[in-house]
Amino acid sequence: MKKTIKVVTLIFGIVFVYSCKKDTRFLITETSVGPLTQTTTVNEIESTFVQDSVVGDTAQINLGVSPKKVEIYEKGGKLLLTLTANSDSIPTIENVRILDSRYVSEKGIGLQSTFKDIQDNYEIKKIVTTLNSIVVFPKGSNLYFTIDKEELPEGLRFSSSNIEAVQIPDEAKIKYLMLGWE
Repeated sequence: MKKTIKVVTLIFGIVFVYSCKKDTRFLITETSVGPLTQTTTVNEIESTFVQDSVVGDTAQINLGVSPKKVEIYEKGGKLLLTLTANSDSIPTIENVRILDSRYVSEKGIGLQSTFKDIQDNYEIKKIVTTLNSIVVFPKGSNLYFTIDKEELPEGLRFSSSNIEAVQIPDEAKIKYLMLGWE
């Protein structure tokens, strides 16, 4: 009887430890996106995303050249990430575009988040206005967020002047979430 209780206790203990372990497959940090790290080379991408499909420029791959852009698809066909490589002698990832809403930052910000969520979690360094969107750069972070101008009040949608944080509605949704490593 005592042996059975010990075995059951051990099993519950193991289950508890594994259930407390944080799933990092879709976690964005300053130096990683899921299993991808800032130091992952282009040649290591396929082994890093072994459970997923890695698609690059096949002409470049056939020539033995690392592709500049690589897309990561889930086995079911859903596009997860687009990676842009740098042109160093041993190319690593320079920019990651997050395309799946399951990816969230350590502060809980993802593609389902709003401008208010960004403001509540990050100090904004600057906002850059482009033709069709605004790009929000948080202070001290490699992340940046793009918001479509369609999310802005009608009077600002066609403006080319700089847009201030107070002009962006709290409920404006994030269109693109990017992470840039230099």
